[in-house]
Amino acid sequence: MFCARVTEAVCDSVRGKSSVARSRVLYAFCCFLPSRSPAMGNLIKVLGKDLENCPHFFLDFENAQPTEAETAVWNQVSAVLEEAHGILAELQSYNGAGQEIREAIQNPGDLALQEKAWNAVCPLVAKLKRFYEFSLRLENALRSLLEALTSPPYAPMQHLEREQALAKQFAEILHFTLSFDELKMTNPAIQNDFSYYRRTISRNRLNNQQLEAENEVNNEMANRMSLFYAEATPMLKTLSNATTKFVSENKTLPIEDTTDCLSTMACVCRVMLETPEYRCRFTNTDTMLFCMRVMVGVIILYDHVHPVGAFAKTSKIDMKGCIKVLKEQPSNSVEGLLNALRYTTRHLHDDSTSKQIRALLQ
Repeated sequence: MFCARVTEAVCDSVRGKSSVARSRVLYAFCCFLPSRSPAMGNLIKVLGKDLENCPHFFLDFENAQPTEAETAVWNQVSAVLEEAHGILAELQSYNGAGQEIREAIQNPGDLALQEKAWNAVCPLVAKLKRFYEFSLRLENALRSLLEALTSPPYAPMQHLEREQALAKQFAEILHFTLSFDELKMTNPAIQNDFSYYRRTISRNRLNNQQLEAENEVNNEMANRMSLFYAEATPMLKTLSNATTKFVSENKTLPIEDTTDCLSTMACVCRVMLETPEYRCRFTNTDTMLFCMRVMVGVIILYDHVHPVGAFAKTSKIDMKGCIKVLKEQPSNSVEGLLNALRYTTRHLHDDSTSKQIRALLQ
């Protein structure tokens, strides 16, 4: 009875702690327990299994440089990521044409106001088109990275440790995706502007008029853009679809190779965030937030791609540990990430999700 209680107490004490901390606890208690006691065997079994399953290496998000073997894919993805900062800056400064649209709607007979609204909306729609087209390039970049990070003969963990420059680019795509979607969700002007554009185009078609702007955003493009912006998290949806497509098209590649790549990335991020020895190696204050955003991004992607999701007991992601790491940070810096887990995952409210995890996210 005593041995069982000791095992249970130690396991509770290390739950949610870093792998380094777990190993220290294991060592400390082993020093005090008889070598052949049941408690000793159970502790080694429980804690040792966790240490084995969760990789604990430092992924250098700040300084990783491509090796010769990574260069071809790295260059291809880098050309896409160079545009990402500009896209976010444009989206952040997107103010919309709400005032002009309201005036045009309230005064349908005033041609000057109609023209003013149209002239305000057209450059904004051109900008929205650039965002959408960038999502297609990002999709291709993700596919290239997935091919590189899941290809035989290496396991996903070996890929991430060996090819850190590509892992860093994968992280940068996820960071961009969550940043873009966060900005989009808080800006209703995007859909309002595009809806007005489409209504105006339809109205002029009925009157047998064609506007010059249609040459840039034709009906087919407008339909695709409409589906894209109708999503609450359009970039995440793009990555989710791209990952699912990658798995379905690569019949010889087990789905576990792709999902293991995601779960390993989540685990590495969690361990780096909760381990002081790793955190102190961050030289940029923004790297902590970057790491948290990437962790949340791979969790959401895993939850969309894996058949049972990230919250089930069989999941390879320690969801309790990940959520606790987030909750240990200032609330103003992580509330958006916690909301992303609450509202953009697919399996949180499944029966297989434990009450404890649901309670952590309430």
